[in-house]
Amino acid sequence: MQIAMAQFKSKLGEVAGNFEVAENFIRQAKNSDVVVLPELWNTGYFPTPLEKFADKNAERTADFISHLSKELNLNIVAGSIVAEVDGKFYNRSLVSNRRGEIVATYDKAHLFTFAGEEKIFTAGNKIVTFEIDGVKCGVAICYDLRFPEFIRKISLQGAEILFIPAAWSLKRLTPRQILTKARAIENQIFVVFVNSAGISEIVNPLGEIIGAAETAEQIFSMSIDLQSRKKFIANMNLLADRNLSVDNFC
Repeated sequence: MQIAMAQFKSKLGEVAGNFEVAENFIRQAKNSDVVVLPELWNTGYFPTPLEKFADKNAERTADFISHLSKELNLNIVAGSIVAEVDGKFYNRSLVSNRRGEIVATYDKAHLFTFAGEEKIFTAGNKIVTFEIDGVKCGVAICYDLRFPEFIRKISLQGAEILFIPAAWSLKRLTPRQILTKARAIENQIFVVFVNSAGISEIVNPLGEIIGAAETAEQIFSMSIDLQSRKKFIANMNLLADRNLSVDNFC
């Protein structure tokens, strides 16, 4: 599967311009199988008052990615956006398949209190997995990465690839890279981390960074070998080897 990571930092509150930038990056990825955008690309992280900038019911974003997916024959993991639903704000990720169908909607479950997200957003309460091109995938957003039990539940639903759109400060690069490697190793999945601030990366189930961008805005594309994951699991299946008598919290 050819994965393109669209690494860019949106301008705060400039919604129309941010949609134009996102479309340009998506079109650059037309020869890939899937393109992934970063966290809160429609507004930046994050303008106030939010009601001036939010996507009502995420309708604009859904229509935007649906049309581009059909036109370009491309799966789109639309990072995350500010969505307003019934007067509440969500940090929401949408996914469209090649036919332009919205196959997943996920609201960020773990809100980053250090940045005051809990004062603005409503937390999601669902694990979300989906299929693109016959591959089971999961999605988490930025701070979700720090919660291993949450990611484990995604892997237990059969995800082979975990997409993580983020706006993660490079001041905390070291713990983030440790966490992406740990989540990949312990769940035997590919982790695709797409960061607005830079150094987006793809980590394989062995915890190896197999591809990474630098800090400049760019499209970074590479192919991952899903068969290599299956071969590795055939020799060492961590999920099958769990002792559920002591691990029943999962």
